[in-house]
Amino acid sequence: MPWTKNDYPVSMKNLDPNVREKAIEIANALITDEHYEDGKAIPIAIDKAKEYIANHKND
Repeated sequence: MPWTKNDYPVSMKNLDPNVREKAIEIANALITDEHYEDGKAIPIAIDKAKEYIANHKND
């Protein structure tokens, strides 16, 4: 079952809402499309989301 804005991993609880939303999107894609396991997808998604938001702050 994919994660949503209201139902996401505990490890994403304290993230900035913009980072969390992107991390959810990335994690869902990693699990669904790339067949990653949750434990591997979550930290990758968080790192990539932080990077994405930092690089698109002024967009």
